[in-house]
Amino acid sequence: MSQDTIARWQFAITTVYHFLFVPLTIGLSLLVAGMQTAWVRTGNVEWLLLTRFWGKLMLINFAMGVVTGIVQEFQFGMNWSDYSRFVGDVFGPPLAMEALIAFFLESTFLGLWIFGWDRLPKRVHLATIWLASIGTVISAYFILAANSWMQHPVGYRINPQTGRAELTSIWKALTNPTQMVTFPHVLAASLLTGGAVLVGLSCWHLRKGQQVELHRRAVRLGLVVCAVASVGVLLSGHFQGQVMTRQQPMKMASAEALWDTEKSAGWSLFAYGDVSHGENKVDIKIPYMLSFMATNSFTAEVEGVNDLQAAAVAKYGPGDYTPVMGVTFWSFRIMMALGGVYLALAAFGLWRMRGGRLPGGRYGLLAFMGAAVLPYAANTAGWIFTEMGRQPWAVFGLLRTSDAVSPGVSTTAVIATLAGFTVIYGSLAVVALRLFLQHGRHEIPALSTNVTIGGESRPGEALPSLAY
Repeated sequence: MSQDTIARWQFAITTVYHFLFVPLTIGLSLLVAGMQTAWVRTGNVEWLLLTRFWGKLMLINFAMGVVTGIVQEFQFGMNWSDYSRFVGDVFGPPLAMEALIAFFLESTFLGLWIFGWDRLPKRVHLATIWLASIGTVISAYFILAANSWMQHPVGYRINPQTGRAELTSIWKALTNPTQMVTFPHVLAASLLTGGAVLVGLSCWHLRKGQQVELHRRAVRLGLVVCAVASVGVLLSGHFQGQVMTRQQPMKMASAEALWDTEKSAGWSLFAYGDVSHGENKVDIKIPYMLSFMATNSFTAEVEGVNDLQAAAVAKYGPGDYTPVMGVTFWSFRIMMALGGVYLALAAFGLWRMRGGRLPGGRYGLLAFMGAAVLPYAANTAGWIFTEMGRQPWAVFGLLRTSDAVSPGVSTTAVIATLAGFTVIYGSLAVVALRLFLQHGRHEIPALSTNVTIGGESRPGEALPSLAY
C-alpha cells in the first residue's frame, strides 16, 4: 500500500478510537448534571447516589478521551504536514479556541466539582458540573467547526504568493452552514450514547436484582433521553443530508448508489452493481424518497455519480472523484438503521415501564444491555461515511488527500507508527474497559449519617466516596 493509504488508515484508527470516548463524555456529563440538579431541587438522596456513581464513570471516560485526543492532533504534523502547511492558518484558530476556552473551562470546573463536594455550597457546586458540561459541548463545537471547514470551506482566501489558505473571517468559519447542521446532530448522538450506556448498565443491575428502585429510576431517565435524542438525531440528520446534497452532491449520490441524474428519485434499500461501468444490477427502492430526503420535494432532481464525475473532471482536471461506493452506501444505511432501532427500543421500554414496572423481562433487560453498543456503531458508521464520502479531497475542492501527506515520511515509518499506535490503543482499550466495568458492576454504597455536603452537616445524607 502507498504511504497516503497507510497514513489514512492510521488517522482513521486514531479518530474512530478517540470518538468512542467523546460522545459518552458529552452525554454523561449532561446526564450527571441533570441528576445532581434533581437532587438539589428535590432533596431525594437517590439522585445524589446516582450522581456520584455515574460521575465516576464519566471521569474515567473523560480521562481516556483526553489521552487519545492529544495523540490525534500530533498526527497533523507527523503524517499530514502538507495539509497542515496548507490549512494551518484556518484550522489553527478553532483548535486553539477549543484548547484555551473550552478545555480549560471543562477541566477547571470538573476539578472544582470533584474536590468541592464538602467545601462548596450545594448550588455553587451544582454550577461547577453544569459549567464543566457546557465546556464539553463548546469543545465539540470548535472541533466540529474545523472539520466542517474541510467539508465546506468558507471565510478564507488563497494567498497567491504562498499558495496557502488564510482565514479572512473567523465568524464565517464558526457559523459555516455545514457546522449549523452537524453540531446538533453530534450533540443529539452524544445524548443518545450517554442514555444508552445509562440504560444498558442499569439493566445489568436490574437483572442481578441489585438496588432495583434506584436503577429503575436511572433506566427511566435514560430511556426518556434516548427517545428524545433519537428523534433529534433523525431530524438533524435529515437537514444535514439536504445541506450535504447542495454542498457535496457526490457524497449523497454515492450514499444512494445513484449513478444517473433522476427526478423523483427513489431511496435505495439494497443495491448491487458494477462500479467500473457505473450501473446497478439490482436496486430495491422506495419511490420518491431520495428526492424528498435531499430537497423536501418528492419530484425534485437529484444528480447522479456519472454526471457529477464528468462535471468534476471538467472543473478540476482528470482523475477519479468518486468515493468508495460500497463504504459510503453501507455506512450510511448502518447509521440510519441503528438510529431507528434504538428509537423503537426506547419507545418500547418507556411503554413497558408504565405503572412502575421494569422495562422488560429477563430477555428484555438483556436486549437493552446489548443495545448499549448500537449508538457506538452508528457514530462510527456516520463518521466513516462523512470522511470517506468526501474523498478524494482532504479539503473539499481545494486540497486532495494524496497531496496532503508528509513528503519526508517514509512508508516504513508510517507502518511502524501505525503498528505502535494500534498496540498502545489496544492496551488502553483493555484498561479503560476494565476500569469502567470494575466500577460499573459495584452496588452503590449504602448511606451513612452526619456527613458534610455542600457546606452543611446533615444526618441521613451520605457522600459516596469516589474511591469505592
